[in-house]
Amino acid sequence: MKKKQAGPPKKSKEAMRPAEGGLPSKDQIIEFLNSAHGKAGKREIARAFGIKGGAKIALKRRLAEMADEGTVAGTKKDLRQKGNLPPNTTLEVTGRDDDGDLLAKPLFWDDEDGKRPVVRLLLRDHPLDGEIGIGDRILARVRKLADDDAGAQFEATPTKKLPRDKRRLLGIYRTSKRGGGTIEPIDRKDLKSWGILPGDTGNASDGDLVRFELVRRDRLAIPRAHIVESLGNPDDERQISLIAIHAHGIPEDFPESVIAETESLEPPKLAGRTDLRDLALITIDPSDARDHDDAVHAEPDTDPRNSGGWIVTVAIADVAQYIRPNTKLDREAQLRGNSVYFPDRVVPMLPEKISNDLCSLREGQERPCLVVRMAFDKHGEKQRHTFLRAMMRSAAKLAYQEAQAAIDGHPSEKCKPLLEPVLKPLWAAYAAMSKARDKRGPLDLDLPERRILLDDKGRVANVITPERLDAHRLIEEMMIQANVAAAESLEENRTALVYRIHDAPSQEKLKGLKDFLETLDMKIPHAGNLKPSAFNTILDKAKDLPVPELINEVILRSQSQAEYNPRNIGHFGLNLAKYAHFTSPIRRYADLIVHRALIRALKLGDGGLTDEEIERLTSVAKAISDTERRAMAAERETADRLIAAHLADRIGATFTARISGVTRTGLFVRLKDTGADGYIPIGSLGNDYYHHVEAAHALVGARSGEGYRLGDNVEVKLLEVLPSAGALRFEMLTPGKRGQFAAFKAGGGRLPRNRPSRDGKPFRRSR
Repeated sequence: MKKKQAGPPKKSKEAMRPAEGGLPSKDQIIEFLNSAHGKAGKREIARAFGIKGGAKIALKRRLAEMADEGTVAGTKKDLRQKGNLPPNTTLEVTGRDDDGDLLAKPLFWDDEDGKRPVVRLLLRDHPLDGEIGIGDRILARVRKLADDDAGAQFEATPTKKLPRDKRRLLGIYRTSKRGGGTIEPIDRKDLKSWGILPGDTGNASDGDLVRFELVRRDRLAIPRAHIVESLGNPDDERQISLIAIHAHGIPEDFPESVIAETESLEPPKLAGRTDLRDLALITIDPSDARDHDDAVHAEPDTDPRNSGGWIVTVAIADVAQYIRPNTKLDREAQLRGNSVYFPDRVVPMLPEKISNDLCSLREGQERPCLVVRMAFDKHGEKQRHTFLRAMMRSAAKLAYQEAQAAIDGHPSEKCKPLLEPVLKPLWAAYAAMSKARDKRGPLDLDLPERRILLDDKGRVANVITPERLDAHRLIEEMMIQANVAAAESLEENRTALVYRIHDAPSQEKLKGLKDFLETLDMKIPHAGNLKPSAFNTILDKAKDLPVPELINEVILRSQSQAEYNPRNIGHFGLNLAKYAHFTSPIRRYADLIVHRALIRALKLGDGGLTDEEIERLTSVAKAISDTERRAMAAERETADRLIAAHLADRIGATFTARISGVTRTGLFVRLKDTGADGYIPIGSLGNDYYHHVEAAHALVGARSGEGYRLGDNVEVKLLEVLPSAGALRFEMLTPGKRGQFAAFKAGGGRLPRNRPSRDGKPFRRSR
C-alpha cells in the first residue's frame, strides 16, 4: 500500500495555478506548506503544482532563494515556513502559564536563532488531562495563533503521550577560565560530563542547574552541549532539591489562576454538619509539622453489649469542602498527585492557604472535617463504624515525643490536664487494637529511617534515626483502621473508589528469596500458603543472627510495590482484604477521591464524586501511582545529594559501612553514621577474580574463596565525591570473609563462569 503523500486541502484550480513561468509564487508555496497534512518537501510541491522536467530546476532555485531570505526552513524533504510548525508535531512539555495551562515547545527545531516557539496545550475535557505533565513528550495537532496569546504562538491538541525519557538533559554548568566550560552530571547512573563552547552558554552562571541539548558540528565531531535555559543555582540556601524537582518534572509554583481560586474560599457553616466542637480531639504529629490533617479521640464504649470496648474517633480535614471537581484547584492537585517532602523544602499538593490554614486542624480553631467513629471490643476487633461530616475544634496540638513522655510519666505543663481524660484513654484503646493487629499479623519489617537535619544555610547539620515510639504506632494503627472502614463503607454502598493495593511477592522474587534463605538454613512456605506472618517468623529468627538487617533488607526487596487501583486485590503487607487511603487528603489526591466517594455514597452534602470522575478512575489511579513513585525517587536523590555535599571535604577518610547491594560489577555500601550510599567497583576489590553468586547475594574470589555478602559490616575509604549526582566512590579496606559460602557449595551450587566487569575507573567520564 502506497504511503499517502502530503498535500493541501482541496482548492479551486485558480488557487493552484502556477504563476511566473510555470512556477508557483512564493506566497503559494508558503500557503501549501502551511496547509499540508504531513511532511512536505520539493517533491510534494512539484507534484501539487504539476511541475515537471526542467521546471524542477527552477523550483529548486526558488526554494533556495526563499531559504536565503529566511521565509522557509528545514530540509528539501521537510520544508516549512520560517517560524512555523508542521500540523502534526512532537512537543516537549516545558512549563505552565499563569492560568495553569501546560506549555510546550517543539522537540526538533532547526531555525538558526534557536528560539523554539511556545505552544499552549488544549487539555480541558481531553482524555489525557491529568496524565500529561512537565517533561513529557507528546504528539499533537498544532495550529498557529493569529497573535501571540500571553507568550504562546501556537495551540495544540495532544493525540498521543510518548514514552517518557528517564530524565531530561540536565546538569550543573561549570565555567572555564578560557571561556565555555563543562556540564557536570546529575545522574549517578550516567556520570558523563559534556564540554561546552563559549557561544553556547546562554545566560547561565557558574553553578547553575541548566537544561541542555547535544549538538554535533558535523557528522564525525564529538557532541557538545548547548545550554537551552538556566533553572537556578542549587548551591543557594535550601535549593539542593531544585535538581530533583526539574529532573523529574515536579510542578513547583502554583499558577496565579489556582491561587486566585483560593481567595474566594470561605469556611463552611455548622448547618448540615454534626457538632463535635466539644469533643476533645487532639492532633499528634512530628514536632516540625506545618499542617495537621488528622485528629483522634478515644473513650470507653457505654454499650453494655461491648463491655471493655472502646469508641475511637478519627477526624480528617474536609478537603472536599474546598477542592471541588473540575476546578483549577482540582486539576492542579491531580496533576501533582501528592506532596513531595525534601529535607530543604516541601512541594505541596495544595496551596498554602488550604494546606496550612483552611484545612489544617489547628489547635483551638473550628475546622470542617470528615469523621469515622469506630467501636472496638476489648480484643481490638472492630464491631461497627459510622461516618459523619462534622465541625471540630482541636483541643491540643502535640508532638509524638511530648505525648509519649506524658504516658511514660513525664507530662509537660500542656499535657498534665490532658493525661487522664484524653491521653490515657487513647493508649488504652490502642492496647486493645494492638491485640487484633498482632493476631492479624501484618509484615513487620525493622528498617529504621534516617532523618537529615539542616542548618540555616541548607547544609547537613546532623543525620539522626528517630526513635520508634508507641505514639507513632498508635496513630498509625488508628489511621489504618479508618482507611479500612472507608473501603468497607464504599463497598457496602457499591460506590466506585480507588483502593490502596499491595500484591504478594512474585514467583521470581520468591525464588530468589528462597535460594538466599537456604544458605542460612531458613525456609518459607510455598506461594499458595504465603502470608505476611511467614516473613515475620523469619524476621524473628533473624534477630539471633549477626546481621538481622540483612534479612530485613532481602525480604523488603522481595516485596511488590504498592499502588492505587479501582480494582481490589487486597493489601498483602498489611494483611487486609479491603484498604483505601482516607486519612491524608491534604497531601494525597487518592484520599480526596475517597472523601468524595464517601460524600456521594452516604449523602453527606456537596462535593461528592461525579460520574465523569468515576469513568476516569483507572487512568487517575495510574497517574497518581506514577506521581507517588516520582516523589519517592526525587526525595531519595535529594537526600543522596545533601549527604554527598556533606562528605565532599572528607576525601581519604575511613568509615564503618554495611554492604547494601551486590551486583556483577561491584558492591554498594551504606555508611553507618549518615546512611549515605556509595559504590565500590569490582575491579578495585583486590588481586582476585570475583564471581557474582546471585543466590547468596555475594561476590566470591575464585582463588581465595574470600567473599563479600549483602549485610556484611566493612571498613571503607572515601575516594571520590560528585555532589551534583549524589555519587560516592569508596575503596574496600576489610578483607573478604572465608567459609561463609560453604552452604551454597554443599547444596550443589557452582560459581558462575561469566567474567564480570572490572571497571575501577573514577566517576567522571568526559565527552
